Amino acid sequence: MSLATARMVPMANAIRALSMDAVQSANSGHPGMPMGMADVATVLWSEYLKHDPAVPDWADRDRFVLSAGHGSMLIYSLLHLTGYAAPTMEDIRNFRQIGSPCAGHPENFLLDGVEATTGPLGQGLAMGVGMAMAERHLNATFGDELVDHRTWVIAGDGCLMEGINHEAIGLAGHLKLGRMTVLWDDNNITIDGTTDLSTSEDIKARYEATGWHVVSCDGHDFDDIRRAIDEAIADDRPSLIACKTVIGKGSPNKQGTSATHGAPLGDDEIAAAREVLGWESAPFEIPEDVVSDWRRTADRGVQARADWRNRLEQHGDRDEFLRRMAGDLPESFSLDGYIQSLIDEPQKVATRKASEMALAEINANLPDTIGGSADLTGSNNTKAGGIGPFTADDYSGRYVYYGIREFGMSAAMNGMALHGGVIPYGGTFLVFTDYCRAAIRLSALQQVRTVYVMTHDSIGLGEDGPTHQPIEHVQSLRMMPNVLVMRPADTVETAECWEIALRQKDRPTVLALTRQGLPQVRTEVASENCSARGAYRVKSANADRKVILIATGSEVSLALECAARLEADGIGADVVSMVCTQLFDEQDDAYRADILPDVGPEQLLRVSIEAGTTFGWDRYTMTHGLRIGIDRFGASAPAGDLFEKFGLTADAIVPQIMNKLNG
Repeated sequence: MSLATARMVPMANAIRALSMDAVQSANSGHPGMPMGMADVATVLWSEYLKHDPAVPDWADRDRFVLSAGHGSMLIYSLLHLTGYAAPTMEDIRNFRQIGSPCAGHPENFLLDGVEATTGPLGQGLAMGVGMAMAERHLNATFGDELVDHRTWVIAGDGCLMEGINHEAIGLAGHLKLGRMTVLWDDNNITIDGTTDLSTSEDIKARYEATGWHVVSCDGHDFDDIRRAIDEAIADDRPSLIACKTVIGKGSPNKQGTSATHGAPLGDDEIAAAREVLGWESAPFEIPEDVVSDWRRTADRGVQARADWRNRLEQHGDRDEFLRRMAGDLPESFSLDGYIQSLIDEPQKVATRKASEMALAEINANLPDTIGGSADLTGSNNTKAGGIGPFTADDYSGRYVYYGIREFGMSAAMNGMALHGGVIPYGGTFLVFTDYCRAAIRLSALQQVRTVYVMTHDSIGLGEDGPTHQPIEHVQSLRMMPNVLVMRPADTVETAECWEIALRQKDRPTVLALTRQGLPQVRTEVASENCSARGAYRVKSANADRKVILIATGSEVSLALECAARLEADGIGADVVSMVCTQLFDEQDDAYRADILPDVGPEQLLRVSIEAGTTFGWDRYTMTHGLRIGIDRFGASAPAGDLFEKFGLTADAIVPQIMNKLNG
């Protein structure tokens, strides 16, 4: 045994000790994975990973993602041992407790060094694909001097079983993301028992079939781990390293079984494990020589960062690189001139087309954007502004052909946003947010700027029928915390929504856009971005106000038609465009009271009009109001026929309002 290896054994055992002690103290958690992967992680972090604990957000650091997030004590142990300011030992003592940043699964917003929120299996690996894409793109833009790092992922059997794994590795293999390495904790154990209970596939063959380099190693042999990592680094394809490990390694009576997967080992078993490992320290105590060995591993990264900093200071693109990595838009960026052109020459187009028009301006003037579509480019209208394809032969491209991989696309966008330096957007049909939803949720939880361009937003898509016609989708997305869901009514609102989305550094946006053409309802210059208010008055009542019509998207023009008929009968009607309920709810009391005055039912009637479920609209109409919408699945027919069938016409709506007023 070499001196280096002799020192690495207690370094790895420190991870095992912290992991089993923290889980035992919390009486909750997953000790088996960090104990099994401790040797692999020790080699990776001490000899290969490029990072500097003193500057966790260094732009050219390697990205490390613990996709198997249930084994969170692995990364908490690594961060503490290598010298990050947090977690402290006290934080680890309070694992999974209120106030501790050591949550049950790693959260990117709680600890520096946690690159991504993981736990929903497979998404960490898929976000790693996005990080590797961002690295290659920025490398093509700024060169090796500023961007030259790797993405490392530790994944378990569950990550590789999830469907998103198929989407993610197919994309990575096609794009030849050779700077990405996945270390698979190949222990043949899931919560239910051995993997033989549920799968018999050849995982390594599957990765090879998608264009990956695959190598195996003994996950408890330091030299063999090094050999496998060196082979991965030398190959120009993304690599899977199958690390054959024993789950719960060191636990004499439970290792290799599902008993170590998701439950504390117990006091007696931990005492036995200490004896097997030769670990004599008390719980949450690490010998000084082991701590010193771990802290010295950061020296490589400290020097690498210093060298990088010198290159940055001398680089001609220094300021632009720092701007992009900070996530700031150029000071000169604005869509005001473009919006003025729309006011000057109104257009009747679908909002998906209006989005394309806005993107032509955005992409030509904002190099940060990387767009794409899940095989619906011509329908989503997401390729605009002269951007070329992002390919294995040209990483400088800014348009990704994701293929039919809605979930994989969304997770990759999260990875790009987490990496920094780019602003990702991607499109599919709104109904397929069902496929994207878990990734959209992580966009919100991780507080990242991703833009989801979701077209064909209602029965207005027509003949494709109920499988493609979203009903509940907009409202279900509105329920998700920290997501801006915007449904613009015309070209002007669409441009405003894009500018709002681009300026959200800490939350994602869903743009719900129409297939059918819509008239431009905004034809006068406004003193502000009206959509930024969430809701605003498109039309004020002429006669004595009796009704407030609250509409979104394609139904705003319908509400204006209804208002015109009501006014003709002497009934004053405001029309409010509710572009984004979340932004409206963030306005102050005075503004919200001005747009939706709080008066009794005998004085004012609030009516919501949206081509989707009426669920939730009583928040704004109040219980005495009217909620016009669709509370069933759609049908296959031309859009106009469908709006008539489902009562979304002035002929159908105005009589309901009159009856309510006269009732």
